[in-house]
Amino acid sequence: MKQEQYFKNLTAPKGKIDVVLDTDAYNEIDDQFAISYMLLNTHKFNIKGICAAPFKNGKSVSAADGMLKSYDEILKLLELTGKEKLKEIVFRGSENYLPNETTSVESAAAEFMSKLVEEYSPDNPLYIVAIGAITNVASAIMKNPQMSENCVIIWLGGHATHIPLAASEFNMKQDIAAARVVFGCGVPLVQLPCVGVVDSFRTSKYELQHWLQGKNALCDYLCENTIKEAESYAAEKPWTRVIWDVTAVAWLLNENGKFMQDRLIPSPIPEFDKHYAMNENRHFIKYVYKINRDALFEDLFKVLSE
Repeated sequence: MKQEQYFKNLTAPKGKIDVVLDTDAYNEIDDQFAISYMLLNTHKFNIKGICAAPFKNGKSVSAADGMLKSYDEILKLLELTGKEKLKEIVFRGSENYLPNETTSVESAAAEFMSKLVEEYSPDNPLYIVAIGAITNVASAIMKNPQMSENCVIIWLGGHATHIPLAASEFNMKQDIAAARVVFGCGVPLVQLPCVGVVDSFRTSKYELQHWLQGKNALCDYLCENTIKEAESYAAEKPWTRVIWDVTAVAWLLNENGKFMQDRLIPSPIPEFDKHYAMNENRHFIKYVYKINRDALFEDLFKVLSE
């Protein structure tokens, strides 16, 4: 890819685009907001596929269990948004994390992305929004090197570069090998760092109730699910929740910088000790450094409630 085209692909696209979403939908309450935001922005997104990503924490007993629960959650959200026809393009993802940086993990999701990307080119790329461990995407890259030329990856993963142990963020630390593949292969990559940047994208019980409650079945689900989750640990206390994953979808809607600011930086190297190594001679990625919180929530609530 010519350098001019590479940098163009790191700019928020104009017009309608083809997109794949890779999500650990059952892991957190924010994935549901992001999936719904993408599904309902029909003027912008031609959704080619939704892939279930692996995760393991208190909500799953294994990476495979997390992936399967995420698959089911995606199907549930398609029903709530009236997009049942998209069920045929939902794919199960990896059941394990990468064993190393040269061995892919076979899955329907990785196979789908690695084949789909052949229909695209550097000047007409496929956009992949990843909001979980990036195992599926890294596996697709290893299966088909054309991924590095024919797609743009937008990933919510890692913390801000100034944060100690920046690679200890949940999405990144689950599969450091996968992160190293994606950050090292030269694909046009947009990083939305969690702590230090996206953690400013917070909302509260009262804001959710005011803007979403009673608007429609989807809004009621998102509102009730978020409040229930937060009050499981913060009942009778003041709380806010970060709606992390929406920001990755919103980067694709970020014409004229209305939702966030970004800049070019040399691609960080996620290390297994949870630090970033930095090398100024590395290829550039696009790094989001500020979220325009109020503007993005205004648009999110409007889209969800219409």
